[in-house]
Amino acid sequence: MIVCGRSLARLARTAEAIQQAGGKCAAFECDVTSLPSVETLARRIERTFHRLDILINNAGIMGPTGPLLELSPDGWDQVFNTNLRGVFYAIRCLAPMMIGARSGHIVNISSLAGKNALPNGAAYSASKWGLNGLSYSVAEELRAHNVRVSVVCPGSVHTDFSPHAGKSAEKMLQAEDVAHAVAMIVTQAPQSFASEILLRPTQKP
Repeated sequence: MIVCGRSLARLARTAEAIQQAGGKCAAFECDVTSLPSVETLARRIERTFHRLDILINNAGIMGPTGPLLELSPDGWDQVFNTNLRGVFYAIRCLAPMMIGARSGHIVNISSLAGKNALPNGAAYSASKWGLNGLSYSVAEELRAHNVRVSVVCPGSVHTDFSPHAGKSAEKMLQAEDVAHAVAMIVTQAPQSFASEILLRPTQKP
């Protein structure tokens, strides 16, 4: 397993925790909003491991909230550069290894906001609608190479990164719920794939 992100120190702690639990994990620094950074990551993975079986695109930000007419162009770009452009860069740079092996699975983490209106979060919602469209389209492009592409659309997930005021943390989706959905997708029998999963909490928070 490889974990990637902008903070190598935090990644190293994650990798260590995985290793202590009996897994194998390497931590590589990468900024998905930078094409050179993602290209460097791809070269490093190919040089070190010679293959890539599963790609999970889960980098995302909520960005500035509020009415769209009050959103600055910089705020818009901030959201789209991470939530949509970053996925494009990752697939562009990393999918060729899967194509060469004629095997692989790409899972993009989207949101129910990519299915439903989100007032005061239009940029985030638009980025996730775009991510869904990207996922469905590239899935059709890569099927001929035996590479599967899926998208997971969770509702509100309780994390330190994105607290949700006024909602019950216990009733909200947890990070483990999303991870479980991803695990189900990537262990599916090879003759089929789940193109989309909508993930909701059992009880409304």
